[in-house]
Amino acid sequence: MNIKKTIVLKVRLAFLPMLIFGGAIIYRIGVIQFAEGEKWRSLQAEIGLEYREVPATRGNIVSDNGSLLATSIPFYKLALDPSRASEAMINQGLDSLAYYLAAFFKDNSAKHYKQRILNARNSGKRYVQLNRKLIDYQDKKEMEQWPIFRAGRMRGGVLFTKVDKRFKPFGYLGQRTIGFVNQNGRGAGLEYSFNTELAGKTGKALYRKTVGGKWRPIPDASEVRAIDGYDLETTIDINLQDVAESSLLKALARHQADYGTAVVMEVATGHIKAMANLSRNKNGTYSERYNYAVGSHGLREPGSTFKLATMLALLEDTNLKLTDSIDTGNGVEQFYNQTVKDHEEGGYGKITVAKAFEQSSNIAMAKLADKYFGLKPQKFYNHLVELGLTQAMGFQMEGEGVPNVKKPDEWSGITLPWMAHGYGLELTPLHTLTLYNAVANQGKMVKPMIIKRITKGESEIKTFETTVINERICSPNTLRQLQLLLEGVVKEGTAQNIKDADYAIAGKTGTAQTLKNGKYQKQYMTSFAGYFPANHPKYSCIVVIENPRGVYQYGSSVAAPVFKEIADHVYAQSIDMHTLLAGEYQREYGVFPVIRAGYQPDLVTICNEIGVSNHVIDDANWVRAKIKDNAIDWRKNEPGRGLAPNVLGMTLRDALYLLESSGLKVNISGEGRVKKQSILAGRKINKGEVIYIELG
Repeated sequence: MNIKKTIVLKVRLAFLPMLIFGGAIIYRIGVIQFAEGEKWRSLQAEIGLEYREVPATRGNIVSDNGSLLATSIPFYKLALDPSRASEAMINQGLDSLAYYLAAFFKDNSAKHYKQRILNARNSGKRYVQLNRKLIDYQDKKEMEQWPIFRAGRMRGGVLFTKVDKRFKPFGYLGQRTIGFVNQNGRGAGLEYSFNTELAGKTGKALYRKTVGGKWRPIPDASEVRAIDGYDLETTIDINLQDVAESSLLKALARHQADYGTAVVMEVATGHIKAMANLSRNKNGTYSERYNYAVGSHGLREPGSTFKLATMLALLEDTNLKLTDSIDTGNGVEQFYNQTVKDHEEGGYGKITVAKAFEQSSNIAMAKLADKYFGLKPQKFYNHLVELGLTQAMGFQMEGEGVPNVKKPDEWSGITLPWMAHGYGLELTPLHTLTLYNAVANQGKMVKPMIIKRITKGESEIKTFETTVINERICSPNTLRQLQLLLEGVVKEGTAQNIKDADYAIAGKTGTAQTLKNGKYQKQYMTSFAGYFPANHPKYSCIVVIENPRGVYQYGSSVAAPVFKEIADHVYAQSIDMHTLLAGEYQREYGVFPVIRAGYQPDLVTICNEIGVSNHVIDDANWVRAKIKDNAIDWRKNEPGRGLAPNVLGMTLRDALYLLESSGLKVNISGEGRVKKQSILAGRKINKGEVIYIELG
């Protein structure tokens, strides 16, 4: 044997074990695939079974009148187990089913759908998602009547997997207040704060993993049904919420401000009727991204709105009177190594305490607090504790900001004078509003609330009652003086621009420099807090606008007008808030028929027919009756451009024509002629504004 043959033989012998091993592997694969194939396929199917969670339907969030603020709408994924239907059913109904699928989804031909189902059936697939598009409940009901599908899940193989989508019927209205919960369980607002109640309890069902890695439900007797979540009934008035947001948005855009918040609260109950929060986006638009009214990012030095707390402490603990004088000098005052300034150039000089509050003198508040509490700071601090301004209120929402108020043992010499006019402490707008609401509520401080009850269908699961924080924040005498001070701010002080002849407003303006990185900037937080009507308060409200740009930088010109616009809307809707009209509008009884106002040609014809002496004094289409001796004089009664018409005494037909021609939307109650109208004649109106008329 030569050397070459020897080498070849040795190589063959070296590879022999490998060839034997490779052959063994091939043989084993053949055995597994053919002889033991059914065994392993069965084991794979067994391993692919798993009990998985079935989410419950999330509860609804509704407004105070039952309008849906957030709800879960069911959608469905459409799939098919092509192995379920009999051969006869496939032969008879597949062409029609494919036609229906193509016509509905409009993404593929009927031939495509038919071939896809046949291919899946022939290859033994047990699950085919026919389309990724979600269908709604009405579509589902329609599909359940289609060929093959009408045989149901067991015989026809159709699978409708429910997927709930959260829907807000009013869009972005109250977006941050309503809130959200993401897939990681994090969120904000009511959705997050009441997630346990809204979410319900998940169920469990048996699922099988398909070849493509998807899970499909399979019928199983041990299925645990999900328990749907509870519903939340809020205190939100959807109309007021709309007004608050639109009024705030207009002001923010006008002043190009960074952000703003507006909260409206019912005085007696503490019910939050509106809570708007808007912040500026990079492109200059505004949206709700954070709840500044409640959250820690809304903690700010309140500025002059805090002077109400200072006056309460002074009037309660000292013999100070509103008529006493205080020298504010030339508007600049040194306190230790710091300077306090008034907004008025040259100062206010010597003025009464009442005037100092109405004109929002920083120097007056600082001097009075230093004089009476400088040696006993604990007494001043105790008032803040009693007013609930040093701790969280336990509001019904997660993320409530905790006031930042130093205790007296941390104070320096300038802390009290600075605190007296609203600096050196931080409050949320909701804390400030709660104080003003207490003054409006005859001294009773109630906790703000936004959820009235938790329900399940017609059953009440839990009801939340108004909680009293402090039965009496001060003596009746102090309370009345505080009310007079707040009314004076609007009548004769810094908020005269929102004085209204039809109803009285009480409140306080606020303007505070913004503190950033330990230094005060030439940026301001403007605010107005108050209540209305002042003589019988029904609502309290606070408006805060951060960093307005332009010539207007104060609470009176930036925040107060928003308050006024909200209050005007409430007043227009609430006939019970209106005072009786002047005597000239009262019915006059005698020999004349009940003819008060209307379309002149019609009224003249009627009077002539029944023999009533009448004279056209003003040549106008719309007139009002003026009785003179034994006759009627028809006087002009046509509204000015953009002004509310006078429809008192008119028939409903005439009133509707005149009001709707003026661009108003009319809400009617009662029968007969117009007895009351919510917007007084001659007042400026906006197109689309709602007017309420009462017939009688």
